Amino acid sequence: MNIKNLIIIAVALLALTGCKTTSENTLSYFRNLSDSPSGVMPQGTGYDIKIVPEDELSIIVSSSVPEATAMFNQPQSNLARRGEMSTQALPRLQSYIVSRDGEIVMPVIGRLNVAGKTTREVEQMIVARVSQTVKDPFVRVELLGFYINVMGEVKSPHRIHVDSERYTLLDALSAAGDLTEYGERSKVMVIREENGKQTYHRLNLADSNIFSSPYFYLQQNDVVYVEPNQIRIDNSKYNQNNAYKLTVVSTIVSAVSVIASLVIALTVK
Repeated sequence: MNIKNLIIIAVALLALTGCKTTSENTLSYFRNLSDSPSGVMPQGTGYDIKIVPEDELSIIVSSSVPEATAMFNQPQSNLARRGEMSTQALPRLQSYIVSRDGEIVMPVIGRLNVAGKTTREVEQMIVARVSQTVKDPFVRVELLGFYINVMGEVKSPHRIHVDSERYTLLDALSAAGDLTEYGERSKVMVIREENGKQTYHRLNLADSNIFSSPYFYLQQNDVVYVEPNQIRIDNSKYNQNNAYKLTVVSTIVSAVSVIASLVIALTVK
């Protein structure tokens, strides 16, 4: 066998090696689950959202005698919630905006510090105060939504208005159209403000244990960022290099064109 044939065989082997594909499915979620058609997912807690400044709350106080609790409610209005245009014909009770100090001011009751508490805990606080003058009051406290941002390698990155206190990372990714094929499923970052500081936490969508993570349930102003995978990074570098080479070539061509024009002009004279 001569050297030429050896070179041909070597090139063929390299081509076959380069075309080798992996059997691992890198696009699927929860890859560590068994092949069983059913099972129990890891469970976690942490979806009881704590109230923070700038939250908007709806508070309704009632009892078997509505007239007895009317004074504890704000007057009705047909104003829309913050950030929305009013399309409601029927009036509703006005909402409360939590101040920077974490307080709201209710009729008769006065100031209440609600920051760091759940809506259930605020309900209990108000029931205790109203019970001093009204028998068996009923209090309903609702968080009128909050916002999170979904960015990075998703099909529709945008700011999402959440109207439920139980909202998960999967809900957010679904609302953003799911990850693109270039999204790194093992590195989905949740950026959150905790104790006055911006923190970040990476979650692995290939691991079903994310269901027990305290960052699986999202909170006010969370940012979900899906990092690009290596293919996207490599493609970006390739495109940048090509763009740079094209710019250099264009510059050289332009310079040669200018010099040629000058030479022609001088020759003609």
